[in-house]
Amino acid sequence: MEQQIIVRVANSSDTDYAPTITDEMESSAKARGTGIAKRSPEYVAKKMIEGKAVIAVEPNGTWVGFCYIEVWGHEQFVANSGLIVAPAYRKSGVAKQIKQTIFNLSRKKYPQAKIFGLTTGLAVMKINSDLGYEPVTYSELTNDEEFWAGCKSCVNYDILMSKDRKNCMCTAMLYDPADHFEPNETSADFKQNSKLYERFMKVKQSKLLRWFRKKSLLSQLFNF
Repeated sequence: MEQQIIVRVANSSDTDYAPTITDEMESSAKARGTGIAKRSPEYVAKKMIEGKAVIAVEPNGTWVGFCYIEVWGHEQFVANSGLIVAPAYRKSGVAKQIKQTIFNLSRKKYPQAKIFGLTTGLAVMKINSDLGYEPVTYSELTNDEEFWAGCKSCVNYDILMSKDRKNCMCTAMLYDPADHFEPNETSADFKQNSKLYERFMKVKQSKLLRWFRKKSLLSQLFNF
């Protein structure tokens, strides 16, 4: 029987994976023709030691995937960054498992923080949408200068600066806990209104999908 991939919070015993992870981050970005803020093996290892990362591995120890938490603006904002899956495991659903686990870890560690992400991938946008993220303008993200300084190593940094940090190749998405409906499934009110809520979510997801398609089309037409 096929063994299940283990997705868990990373720790100090995982630091040997750091060079492999950062190498794959860089090669993956080059293959997609997009830019990422480069991270060193030391930086990734530190996230593991701090318990601010999620790693996916095979039971035999083979590395599968990774993602980490960054905190900005005095813990007002949290970013789930550096999502990467080894080529052999892509399109297996493991990216969604990693994103769900890092999202849960972020909510546990920083329950009041807004969680945001910047991505060029439609698949990641869909995962974020399922988690409750919504597309936003860059103005709704952190204004922490250290965060934006991390974009300097991205190939699209000149585009970002030419637009006064108001837009770039990446799509910004945000989860705001203060503005997010989290129903209590045991409550009478939720049971009474569950069908209405399901219809609402279907309409919302349909509109979001159309927005993603429009964004992708505009990017192709205007090289945005």
